[in-house]
Amino acid sequence: MYRIGHAWDTHKLVEGRKLILGGIEIESNLGLLGHSDADVCLHAVAESLLGSLALGDLGTFYPDNSDKTLNMDSKIILSECYQRVLDKGYILGNLDITIYSQNIRISPIRDKIRNSIANILNVEIDKVSLKATTYEKMGFIGRGEALACECVCLIYKK
Repeated sequence: MYRIGHAWDTHKLVEGRKLILGGIEIESNLGLLGHSDADVCLHAVAESLLGSLALGDLGTFYPDNSDKTLNMDSKIILSECYQRVLDKGYILGNLDITIYSQNIRISPIRDKIRNSIANILNVEIDKVSLKATTYEKMGFIGRGEALACECVCLIYKK
């Protein structure tokens, strides 16, 4: 039995925060604002996995008003969400991830992010596709005010 999950996450870019994408710290003057470390990439992956089995969303398990989740490492979030998938008897088929960013270049760090995600999930790198695109200078992403990420996942019964 196959299941598909989809998720989108976005966070505002601000000064004074680290920029973390896919579990990798990126050198930047701006970082993502959020209750946790605000890793839009790992959040989208984690939520797509939860969605594939109708388990809820990230807020179900990691509320943004809890001291326990304040500044939480999104690698832990992703690992725990994937464990929920494994506990239901499913494994990852593949991820298809798109990062939306106007000014932060993803191509130089694409393989680092793919490796990071594959390592967190303990899967082969060829199960993690990562693409990036701009917003052609339109909207809040195009103005460089935020980053977003979208992920589709396929899981299947062991």
